[in-house]
Amino acid sequence: MAKLQTPPRVKKVMKHMRVPDLRAMKERGEKIAVWTAYDFTMARILDRAGIDVILVGDSLGMVVLGYDTTLPVTLDMMIHHTRAVSRGAKRALIIADMPFLTFQLSVEEAMRNAGRLIQQGGAAAVKIEGGRQIVETAKRLVDIGIPVMGHLGLTPQSVHQLGGFRPQGRDSDAADRLMQDAEILEKSGVFAIVLESIPADLAGRVTASLKIPTIGIGAGTQCDGQVLVSYDALGLSDAAPPFAKQYAQLGEQILSAARAYIEDVRAGGPHR
Repeated sequence: MAKLQTPPRVKKVMKHMRVPDLRAMKERGEKIAVWTAYDFTMARILDRAGIDVILVGDSLGMVVLGYDTTLPVTLDMMIHHTRAVSRGAKRALIIADMPFLTFQLSVEEAMRNAGRLIQQGGAAAVKIEGGRQIVETAKRLVDIGIPVMGHLGLTPQSVHQLGGFRPQGRDSDAADRLMQDAEILEKSGVFAIVLESIPADLAGRVTASLKIPTIGIGAGTQCDGQVLVSYDALGLSDAAPPFAKQYAQLGEQILSAARAYIEDVRAGGPHR
């Protein structure tokens, strides 16, 4: 009698996130989880955790490179970090920020620079800041096949014009303008919009008025998803914004580990 063979164990393959999946999640009422990452190791860990979207943010200028704002970040820096993230994440949707002056000067230059983030960096989509003033650029990028995420409210690349990192949309005129900008961006073809540092009720109104998902950061809980800078969420930043919940205190753990290592070395170790 032939011996029955045990069928090989099939490894479960997690579905790769695509741009249309985010809209489907909104339609199902399923919240979208987004964190930033800037390197291979962090991207690999977040991917294993099941994060939906990894944003390679120009926030790397502040949390990785030590600048006071995002303005010094260049396209080459973004390509370098996006390429590292794309090697680490195999499931999450990777979106790359277009840094300051890479999309504002002309539509043609924006297309060329966005193309580099896709072709050389390995991103699946790009994010650009601004409302009605960038609609033509967003529409043209979408027309040539580059998915675009919008960003309204506190737009860090306009930090000097805004007078600092301050909440936005707090009076009725500003709120109405933001609502209009969101609708204009949706019509231009963007697949999602980040809403940063605006009142929760305004974020809820914007979210309810759009068919595309909204991703909040300091904008309350009514958005279709949330994004946090990973360094803030993990306790690696010295001055995280007040809305950023810390899910770990890795900064203190690294500090303790480094001190323990120093003590071991001074004592003639380290020994296992």
